[in-house]
Amino acid sequence: MKIKGKAWNYGDNINTDFMLPGKYLELTDPKELAKHAMEGIDTTFAKKVQKGDIVVGGKNMGLGSSREHAPLALKHSGVGAVVAESFARIFYRNSFNVGLAAIECPGISKRAKTGDEIEIDTAAGAITVNGERLKIKPLPDFMVQLLNEGGLVPYLKTHMKEW
Repeated sequence: MKIKGKAWNYGDNINTDFMLPGKYLELTDPKELAKHAMEGIDTTFAKKVQKGDIVVGGKNMGLGSSREHAPLALKHSGVGAVVAESFARIFYRNSFNVGLAAIECPGISKRAKTGDEIEIDTAAGAITVNGERLKIKPLPDFMVQLLNEGGLVPYLKTHMKEW
């Protein structure tokens, strides 16, 4: 899997309320959620993000609530992946559940500045930013399969028939 886009770097400890403020939790339409992606930290994000862009974080990306609204808002705003040095476990899993890649990469928040072009190649186990190649933590085959099938629900709809 390859993803290429512009970086949006937000640093360490970006919580799910920054990604989607709680006042929007009553929304259920993913397109409506997308209009408010990253609004808690960047009110211009949803208007400027392009399909395939990559949200970059430092340590503890996605801390906070267990709600799936934050990764849903990011995915439907066009974000191709979230890359961080480390993730809060529930955000990490929720991202894959909704079909949004969450990739761990040591040092990424210091190397990728907002506006930089990033290319992620999960098969090669690398991210290229500003001509520098960084190693990424490999994704388990099952997680890649979830992404390829659009998330956990589509995966289950397909594979429950096999059981």
